Amino acid sequence: MDLLVVAATNFEITPFLATNTNADILITGIGIPATIFTLQNKLLHKKYDLVIQAGIAGTFNDSFENSNVFFVKEDTFADIGAEENGEFQTLFEMGLANENEFPYTNGWLKNDHPLIKQSYLATAKSVTVNKITGDKNQVEKLREKFGAGIESMEGAAFHYVCLLQKVNFLQLRSISNIVGERDKSKWKMKEAIEVLNNELQKLVQKLNGAK
Repeated sequence: MDLLVVAATNFEITPFLATNTNADILITGIGIPATIFTLQNKLLHKKYDLVIQAGIAGTFNDSFENSNVFFVKEDTFADIGAEENGEFQTLFEMGLANENEFPYTNGWLKNDHPLIKQSYLATAKSVTVNKITGDKNQVEKLREKFGAGIESMEGAAFHYVCLLQKVNFLQLRSISNIVGERDKSKWKMKEAIEVLNNELQKLVQKLNGAK
């Protein structure tokens, strides 16, 4: 099976890089523009059976324990739109885009890959932002508006490109911190990376063993 593993930084998948022999690796750089350009360019030059994005994320949900690992079932860009009178409106709400025009479904970039349903890992809804959310009021607005469990800076960009390129994909995220918590002494970065890489290694081994 031709696999591509995508991450924003080497740091997030260092343990996997040390043992990987079965997948191509793409480090996109951090953020939406870098992810879209780098991934699109890669997929134009080689066809893959499956593309896996692996990374850490913040959570809006106190019930999501640090270091938990999730498959992201749906993602969207949470800060493309307009701010009016203290309220954020998406392009869909403004009538500037159709929320059901491919690759969107009701404004979300959804993934129905069978492995998500078959896996013992839980699923999560995620939002993607251009800047990490640090303001508590903004955290609450995002939570209420989108009902998402986690936040990243690349996930929706990954879904967007893969859906448009019609390539099978999975987004794998582990929780390192509560969104809005800027005291990094409370983050569980090391633990999140450890469990993320454990699940990534198991997933890639399973996929390659099922030829």
